[in-house]
Amino acid sequence: MSLNPRLLIATEDIALARTLSWVLKENGYDVVTATESLQLSERLEQEEYDLLVFDVARGKPSNLARLESVREHGGHRDTPLLVLADQEFAADALDPFGLGGADLVQRPYRVRELLARIKAHLRVGRELNRARAEARSRSELVAILKEVTVAHDPEEIYQILVRRVAQGLRIPRCSVVLAEPGAAEGTVVAAFENPTLRDLRVDLARYPEIREALATGETVMVDDVQNHPLYADVRTIWGSEMQPSVTRSVIALPFPLRGSAAGVFFLRTTDDDPPLNRSDLGFAEQVIEASMTALEKAYDLREAQGGTELRQLADSDPLTGIPNRRVFDARIQDELDRARRYDQVVTVVLIDIDDFKRINDTFGHQVGDTVLKQLAVLLKRELRTMDFLARIGGEEFVIILPETGGTGARLFADRILRRVGQHNFGDASAEVWVTASAGLATFPDERVEDRESLLRLADENLYRAKHAGRNRYRD
Repeated sequence: MSLNPRLLIATEDIALARTLSWVLKENGYDVVTATESLQLSERLEQEEYDLLVFDVARGKPSNLARLESVREHGGHRDTPLLVLADQEFAADALDPFGLGGADLVQRPYRVRELLARIKAHLRVGRELNRARAEARSRSELVAILKEVTVAHDPEEIYQILVRRVAQGLRIPRCSVVLAEPGAAEGTVVAAFENPTLRDLRVDLARYPEIREALATGETVMVDDVQNHPLYADVRTIWGSEMQPSVTRSVIALPFPLRGSAAGVFFLRTTDDDPPLNRSDLGFAEQVIEASMTALEKAYDLREAQGGTELRQLADSDPLTGIPNRRVFDARIQDELDRARRYDQVVTVVLIDIDDFKRINDTFGHQVGDTVLKQLAVLLKRELRTMDFLARIGGEEFVIILPETGGTGARLFADRILRRVGQHNFGDASAEVWVTASAGLATFPDERVEDRESLLRLADENLYRAKHAGRNRYRD
């Protein structure tokens, strides 16, 4: 996880949010924005920050009410606060919120002044900020290892690693490339930017950092791809896979598998992101080193068993016992092919537990696991013989409804969400109540061309359901 200071910008001014985000990212900060009250509340619940930046404009009641959210979330009471306001704003308006010590900056905003104020706040809280960053790193590493150690298939482990590391470092591209030193081609076995990608052959002539890492066994880290001499011979042949106008920095981290160089953990950022740094490299190295045992075990299990038992393990989610993402990808492709062939419809329902982090934080991860297992049982009871259920990550489940259009899918989703809301996931001594949201997508649809776009549309509708208040569906 990046140890850069993390800032939260809360403003209703979208243009201001974009400008500040760009400026602060260029200066090496991790930036999260919240432009609506619900989004702000979620941001404060989900993460810790080293500095809060609140825009109250002219001090309208709706803007000042945002400050109340800081006091409501106890974990942020000690977090430094920078308040942005217009010239007409009176500083004593902050007193009712118990934030008289907040730093106030009034328009017109000057970049140098803002950066100086931010540095001053972070300097004062340096030890606290460092402790928070290290705690985030440890927490993220523990979560990754917990997920990796229950996986039984090497490809599943690779998928977990690229997803969790990319999300932890907040980078857009992270992949695993397998190849031997001196090979002309490599195989991309997992990519965060395209979760459905499997076993893609790539020309390593386009990737000098990967060739260098494989040849030397040493990590290659480049913070300025556009001007680094390593790329002098390949700039003219770069294709769509990697362009200097897009890629800003890279880390190619080689890892051994069974005693010899086997592949590279490949991290990239774009021009819109801060360059990768030593802290990012350190986190990636920790993850790879800690995951090697699980990866070796997965390969040994594949070779030793290699039959039906291994296939069942590889195809099942270890916690709930239902099919995993790999099986879902194959099944939805078959259903789409069948729908095209026979002029039929098919719908996917993406289901996500609302505020699952709160459940883990309140009751513990063991209860969180119990909720996931019970939800899988509950969902299976609602399925027809032809329907298909899978867990595709975290608290996210997906259901395929063959020969079911929008009307039938909406009735199904409504029934499912009511069942979830009425079910006690605990017991008489400790009741646990949860809700879920769902996103629906149906083929055929002009927005759907393949399985990736179908799932993407369902995910967009799930986001709309969350944004509208949760415990509902959208299609």
